Amino acid sequence: MKRAAAAAVAALAAFALSGCGAQMTPTSAESSGTPSQPSASATVTPLDQLDVLADPATYQGPSTATLHIDGISAPASGPSQELPVTVTSHDRSGDQQITVTDASRVVAVDIAGSIADTIWALGLSDSVVGRDVAASYPGSEDVPVVTGNGHSINAEAVLALKPTLVITDGSVGPTTAIDQLRDVGVTVVYVDNVSSFDGAAQLARDVADVLGAPDAGEALARALGQSVDQVRAQVAAIAPAKPLRMVFLYLRGSASVYYVFGAESGADQLIAGLGGVDAAGEAGIKGSQPLTDEAMLATEPDVILVMTDGLESVGGVDGLVADFPAIALTNAGKNRRVVDMADTQILSFGPRSAAVLDGLARAIYAPEAK
Repeated sequence: MKRAAAAAVAALAAFALSGCGAQMTPTSAESSGTPSQPSASATVTPLDQLDVLADPATYQGPSTATLHIDGISAPASGPSQELPVTVTSHDRSGDQQITVTDASRVVAVDIAGSIADTIWALGLSDSVVGRDVAASYPGSEDVPVVTGNGHSINAEAVLALKPTLVITDGSVGPTTAIDQLRDVGVTVVYVDNVSSFDGAAQLARDVADVLGAPDAGEALARALGQSVDQVRAQVAAIAPAKPLRMVFLYLRGSASVYYVFGAESGADQLIAGLGGVDAAGEAGIKGSQPLTDEAMLATEPDVILVMTDGLESVGGVDGLVADFPAIALTNAGKNRRVVDMADTQILSFGPRSAAVLDGLARAIYAPEAK
């Protein structure tokens, strides 16, 4: 199942997301109560107006992708909420109906920080009293963290915040800790959280439904879709006729953890948005698979995508090639064509989706453009 594969990949990404503090850049939001579209400053050349590489498949050297445009911005004022509301909670043991009566003190937890960031984009972050370590919306640094190493929740820490509602996706545990919260009367709702652009839009709808603000959720989902489509159209205007073969590697040298992310991992969605070919998915890799020389030769990438901290953990491009000599035999290895991006950004689906695509596209197709 796609959801299961994405969850497995998310569990690996917990290493990268724990302890990171990159923040989304707030922008001036519209006063209508709906999220604003991504925008670029006057000094940023639009993606489809860049002086792009004539042949990006032959470009030599690594690049670091950064955010050049703003992501979705939260509205200046939050939407109205109508409670109580009964929603479907997608518990691991099976779906059940849960009635939410009070959303004034919310704890939002998942491995990637997606739920808390979504609440911020809905304009309701003032109600968030506890979060996971990966949440990175503006102001999140002032909200208590209730997760330990990125994938475990401390029930006592949650209860100390006197929450009226906990929203999670099941990617943090243990389940017994979540059960303990319910046992003492805290309302807990599980939402689906699929690592994809469409999944981010659906998460906006589902979280908004839980908070009693369905119209705001629909508006955010629409804004997310429109912003990603806009950047995708710009990418299509600059991508070569022959798509680049791309592969995403998850690296944690300090823990000897090396994986290839393939179909149904979220990386495939990212690569498609960049106008590339998901080389791992094409080679039959689903979810995540341990990185081997055989896997690298099977994917034959032109570009390798990685998390910044992950690349540093293996000693940069030189260390990566030393650990996996087969990479040097690929086009990406011969050209040292490795593109890295901050750990909390590169696979984040949600308010920053369009900005992440834009930043990666610049690093891939116009790495020397200013």
